[in-house]
Amino acid sequence: MKPIQHKLAALALLLAATSSLILGGVSAAEIPASLITPDKVETSIGALEFKDGAPSPETMKRVYDHLDFTHAFNAFMNTMQGVSIEALHQGFQDAGVKDNEVIVFSKLMDAKSLFLTPNADTVYVMSMLDLSKGPIVLEVPPGVLGGVDDAWFRWVTDTGVSGPDRGQGGKYLIVPPDYQGELPAGGFYVAHSPSYIHWWFGRMFIENKSDPKPAVDAIHKLLKIYAYESGGVGTPVADFLAGKAKLGKITSPPPTVFHEGTGKVMNTVMPNDWSYFEMLNEVVQREPSGSLNPELMGPIAAIGIVKGKPFAPDERMKKIMTDALAVANATARTLVMNGRDPSWQYYPGSAWLNPLFVSGYEFETPIPDVTPEGVKPFPPTGYRQLDARTTFFYGYTGITPAMAMRVPGIGSQYLLATLDADKNYFDGAKTYKVTLPPNIPEANFWSFTLYDNMTRSELDTPQGYPRAGSQSFPSPKAEANADGSTTIWFAPEQPEGVARGNWIQTVPGKGWWTVLRLYSPLEPFFTKEWRPGEIELAK
Repeated sequence: MKPIQHKLAALALLLAATSSLILGGVSAAEIPASLITPDKVETSIGALEFKDGAPSPETMKRVYDHLDFTHAFNAFMNTMQGVSIEALHQGFQDAGVKDNEVIVFSKLMDAKSLFLTPNADTVYVMSMLDLSKGPIVLEVPPGVLGGVDDAWFRWVTDTGVSGPDRGQGGKYLIVPPDYQGELPAGGFYVAHSPSYIHWWFGRMFIENKSDPKPAVDAIHKLLKIYAYESGGVGTPVADFLAGKAKLGKITSPPPTVFHEGTGKVMNTVMPNDWSYFEMLNEVVQREPSGSLNPELMGPIAAIGIVKGKPFAPDERMKKIMTDALAVANATARTLVMNGRDPSWQYYPGSAWLNPLFVSGYEFETPIPDVTPEGVKPFPPTGYRQLDARTTFFYGYTGITPAMAMRVPGIGSQYLLATLDADKNYFDGAKTYKVTLPPNIPEANFWSFTLYDNMTRSELDTPQGYPRAGSQSFPSPKAEANADGSTTIWFAPEQPEGVARGNWIQTVPGKGWWTVLRLYSPLEPFFTKEWRPGEIELAK
């Protein structure tokens, strides 16, 4: 062989070796099976057909329909919390309660109002705060237990007993994301938020477990909501003299507008029909573009809800989105009514649940242990517990760290039961009972409240307030048994020999579920030395 031929042969071998390395040691004819898409793939959305990896027209239709379905499904499952706040917002507006005005349930919240799982034991006071024109001042009276959540139902700050004023009352300044003005040097508890609309909710305890009037009077006398004026209270004159701040006049804020809530027919529960997407669009259009994580905003944008653009899906998209909405609503409802995660059980094998103990208020990391040596936080999990988040925001309302913390004597704790002792749903035509052991671990009060399966709001019965507990208002106090335990009955008619305070009425043909509340819970609840009985079908 001639020298030139030797060189060409060597070059060919080199090129072959290089190509082999580039292709991972295989020729184009030897593609690994793990990379191959078969010409026909059987799936849950039908047979998908390809020609050498290229999808057929029918396959493209199926795939894109499914992709749009998935985006719409996720827009419900992962961002329903924004629509839940908007439902509150619109519900208040429809009831005549404008932004920065206050609604007070002076005789507690009854079943006339559609609210996600409220109690019927404390005086509720609420307001929708609008920060679109600047910071808002919220002056809370002593004794409030509450918090502020933003337009996407994220916690902003606690107020009152679990907040920085620790129940002594104080001034809170809620600051919007685009505010460039001066802030006070002192005198306020300052909280910054990424959104404009906020929901403030507070609860005040009734006096001597029987009289709500002192709490209501304190609210009307001391609660104030008004726009913040820079240069006034909180601004030192020295800052003005140093050129650091302007100096404004000290003026009295305008009177706060109050509305009565007890007995008011109003709907604050998010919809699960097409109006869900319309509400979602209203939130996106109103709030700053950076108010929500881009990953969560992605599915919303993918279905045509984009800030500054009209929401106008065609008939194809409307059909797909309506279908996705139905499946997503069914999924969320199933999670609430019959969650499959055993870690949500507060006691092993029990029907008593609380997902927040394992997910925390941000649905990521379990709430910390509290020991005599101090707080012991758990390390971050690094992932969002999506089912817990969906369950909470579909069934409940008002998120704050104080709802899930192991601190005796502060805040409130909850156990939920949607199933009886035999893991069956509750039937409004049947009679059930539950027994609480002696020494119920609370320093304030305990109660049961019943909720309508469909609305997740208070069960509407002739009693008006579907509750029983340790308070004697708005219904008689539950009576203890001779051994110190307490038995509560759930039935359409008052069982013979059962005191009125130990009976909560149910409705034949209506399913229900319940929440056991402990306000200012004590150590035996957290150590689980004290455990409520399961709710049993009465024989």
